[in-house]
Amino acid sequence: MTTILISLIVFGVIIAIHEFGHFIVAKLCGIRVNQFAIGMGPVILKKQGKETQYSLRLFPVGGFCAMEGEDDASDDPRAFSKKSVPKRMAVVVAGAVMNILLGFLLIVTTTLLYQDVVTTTIAGFTYTEDAETGERTSTSTSETCGLQVGDTIISIEGMRIFTDTDLSYKLQNTENDEMTVVVERDGERVTLENVTFYNTATEGRLDFYVKAEKCNFLNVIRYGALNTLSTGRLIWASLIDLITGKYGFHDLSGPVGIITTIGEAASMGETIKESLISVLSLASFITINVGIFNLLPLPALDGGRLMFLLVEAIRRKPLNPEHEGMVHFIGLALLMLLMVAVTFQDILRMIQGG
Repeated sequence: MTTILISLIVFGVIIAIHEFGHFIVAKLCGIRVNQFAIGMGPVILKKQGKETQYSLRLFPVGGFCAMEGEDDASDDPRAFSKKSVPKRMAVVVAGAVMNILLGFLLIVTTTLLYQDVVTTTIAGFTYTEDAETGERTSTSTSETCGLQVGDTIISIEGMRIFTDTDLSYKLQNTENDEMTVVVERDGERVTLENVTFYNTATEGRLDFYVKAEKCNFLNVIRYGALNTLSTGRLIWASLIDLITGKYGFHDLSGPVGIITTIGEAASMGETIKESLISVLSLASFITINVGIFNLLPLPALDGGRLMFLLVEAIRRKPLNPEHEGMVHFIGLALLMLLMVAVTFQDILRMIQGG
């Protein structure tokens, strides 16, 4: 029950912040908002404002901000379709921007809870220690390949390394054993060829430790911005891997799978603080994912609406709102079918135990 409650809170906040982005920018642009809803399906609670009906709905898997003249013709001077293209673009992208901003704030929060900012500067290498003599034996191959304590890793195999998130991703997803690594050493950039990351004791690739700095305003904000960028880039890379076939349909997860993952995150750690950090870290990834996914140029998504606005800006002539509405309706129907299929897969995975 606790897992479900935590998951509902996470979903609710992510959806609410996304729709609030559309809502507040629409209001600032003078657009009439008819409905503002969190969730989908039957209404649980509703309240009629001066011009907007606010509602909370049963299924926390979406929401909407219904604006006058958004999908059909309207003579109202405050209709969405009556506003300039730049204003409509601002409204369309506002939801995704708010999700990414939320992700940044969550990363900053978890960093402050950790009380340390993790860097990409090498602090030491792995080793084993003899229990009787205390003699240390290196288990790190990257040290023998030329990496040194104090090196700041700049790139691996051409991928710019901004944060420890990039380090983990690159080491886990590079098939080559030998890699080209660029480091900053004593103020200069040094290129190291044929570097092998391998811990002979654990047989894993993590054969070094990185430094951590005490939190201050500048390094926390910088880390939050860079980690938001890194997370967004990781999501784009995953989408490309999905399109190219590296990952398949069976690798996707829907609401049920995400709830399970949030539950696992909540159960991690021995203290409430550790569990909170785990949940907030996952929530930051999910909200950035939602923001970027919504910017994809697909019908029914914000990115699809943005593409129609770009076409209108180029043509300098509005498109038929009924035709555009039909395209978005078909896109939404296909997305709902995909969600149902992925949810069924999540449930089947749970029944089969993995």
